[in-house]
Amino acid sequence: MLDTTQLDNTESDTATGPQEPRGCLFALSQPPLMIFLAVIGCLLLMASLHDLLLL
Repeated sequence: MLDTTQLDNTESDTATGPQEPRGCLFALSQPPLMIFLAVIGCLLLMASLHDLLLL
């Protein structure tokens, strides 16, 4: 039977390449976060327009 507990990592490390960290632009591209930010922005806009136009 073939022993697979010891693997050769040299070939797999070069095939995947260096992992780049994901930054803020990746986080902003997520739809739930953008929906949340849009709702908060709309609430702030409505509150500021209410203060400016009706009070």
